[in-house]
Amino acid sequence: MNSKSRASTARCMPCRFAAIGAAVFALAGTFAYAAGWLTPSRLTTYRIINQFQANSGPHPGYRRNHAKGLCVEGYFDSNGNAASISRAQVFTQGRTPVIGRFAIPGGNPSAPDASVPVRSFALLFTQRDGEQWRTAMNSTPVFAVHTPEQFYQQLVAAQPDSKTGKPDPAKLKAFYASHPETQPFQQWVKTHPASSGLGNAAYYSINAFRFTDASGQEHTVRWSVEPEASYAPVDPQEKNDPDFLSQQFGEQLKHGNVRWHLIVTLANAGDPYNDATQQWPDDRQRIDAGTVVIERSAPQADGVCRDVNFDPTVLPDGIAPSDDPLLAARSAAYAVSYQRRTREEALHHAPATPQP
Repeated sequence: MNSKSRASTARCMPCRFAAIGAAVFALAGTFAYAAGWLTPSRLTTYRIINQFQANSGPHPGYRRNHAKGLCVEGYFDSNGNAASISRAQVFTQGRTPVIGRFAIPGGNPSAPDASVPVRSFALLFTQRDGEQWRTAMNSTPVFAVHTPEQFYQQLVAAQPDSKTGKPDPAKLKAFYASHPETQPFQQWVKTHPASSGLGNAAYYSINAFRFTDASGQEHTVRWSVEPEASYAPVDPQEKNDPDFLSQQFGEQLKHGNVRWHLIVTLANAGDPYNDATQQWPDDRQRIDAGTVVIERSAPQADGVCRDVNFDPTVLPDGIAPSDDPLLAARSAAYAVSYQRRTREEALHHAPATPQP
């Protein structure tokens, strides 16, 4: 390199450092914007998770929602019927191993089972090719709200009063009055008493998804798992046991495996696919895709589901998310919750720093 080139390079060194500094600043700004630090009024995933924590109190190492749960294991026995609408390997005839988790809503891992009318059932299917299908379902076919913003507002309205320790009924009433889209959910809960157990309840995908068949054609669908066990409402005496759901499910397994049929429902043209507050008409085509079979359960403290993030957007080839805005919000919230609880657990089990 000649002296002229060296001089030119020396003059450009500050430019290079300035460029690197600008890039680092831009990257930091991106993270700050995503976290909401630069725009504190903007709704972020962190604000949603923080609101969950404000509502339920601190419970380090637990999920921020659906904190109380039960791990299960089994398999999905596909009959091949859904292979006509999805090329996902899980729908080819044969068995796919599954792990899952039953839970109730809320961030308190010690909440009584009868404190809420809704239950959830999450599943992780592991295909032979290694791809996974994760789904997190609720025992209601519709969701209370349509957007992440409305969901956050609902959480704020449900925050317990510092004096009573319970949500302010006036705030909840005002929220529901100003959000008529919550009516289908409220009406469904009022007319469908919670089932007496986990194994005789149906669970629904809530959101719509897109199946792609072998020819590349897309089909808008929702799915549900519907129990072989007969429905029965909760016995008032059972409510006296704060853990009656897990206790009863354990007893049910002593008499054999517990089964649900995986039902895929296809939308017609014009059916709402991006609004989880609206059901599709009952006459839509339904495909029985096979049987979900649960063989055993274990407490979540040491069960196989403990460290699983049941992100509903983790999908194999042949299944894709719809444009429902709640799906991206669910995925982001699950990720933040997972990061926080696993970090807390790691810190809890970290060895003490030796003293000098």
